Amino acid sequence: MGLADKTVLVAGGGSGIGAACALAFAAAGCPVAIAGRQESKLKAVVAQVTSAPGMEYRAADVSDRTQAFELVEWATETLGRIDILVNSAGINIVNRQMSTIDPADWDRVLQVNVTGVFNTMHATLPQMRERQDGLIINISSVAGLRSILLGGVAYNASKFALTALGTCVGLEERDHGIRITNVYPGEVETPILDQRPVPVSAEHRARILQPSDISSMVIAIAQLPARAHVPDIVIKPTTQEFC
Repeated sequence: MGLADKTVLVAGGGSGIGAACALAFAAAGCPVAIAGRQESKLKAVVAQVTSAPGMEYRAADVSDRTQAFELVEWATETLGRIDILVNSAGINIVNRQMSTIDPADWDRVLQVNVTGVFNTMHATLPQMRERQDGLIINISSVAGLRSILLGGVAYNASKFALTALGTCVGLEERDHGIRITNVYPGEVETPILDQRPVPVSAEHRARILQPSDISSMVIAIAQLPARAHVPDIVIKPTTQEFC
């Protein structure tokens, strides 16, 4: 199924997986809008799109409910509607063990990784219900299926919560023609690696998944007909354990 007539909003589109997804949808001919906290990064992504219909951007912190709702309102006006919502905004912290974590960092990780997704979904779903059609893709992590020591307590908790959020809303909205997919990547070469307690080597970064690997999967899901729904999908580096 072609994507050229589908409009896309990508939250967290300024870098990493979100940027790769935005560029892949734009290459498929979709009108795309991206959002993130840093305007300079958003501009750099938009500058890579040189063909119609182009890409729009808006600086926004989706963990702030007012900003998230204003973002969805702006994207709807700019694109005409939102057919596909990709939630890719996510953070982690350096001091992530229970013995070292700052409670304020716990709050921030949950606010961005879970509440931010809730905010954009809550704001977008009414128009999808009205049309009886829509696709929401939440970029989660294998840490949302298996608790991983490396991820830390806040990140693991946030991704498990995101799993529950996407799954529950998907069940609620299935009779409205709305499909919700939770994508669980393993290790991916993105800026979030810079927040690891131990620096990641260039050799390791080259071995793990690249953002384009995830965007290829996202495009494949988006190309499915409305009768087909992928609730959950895992994609990991070949050498990474998953058991």
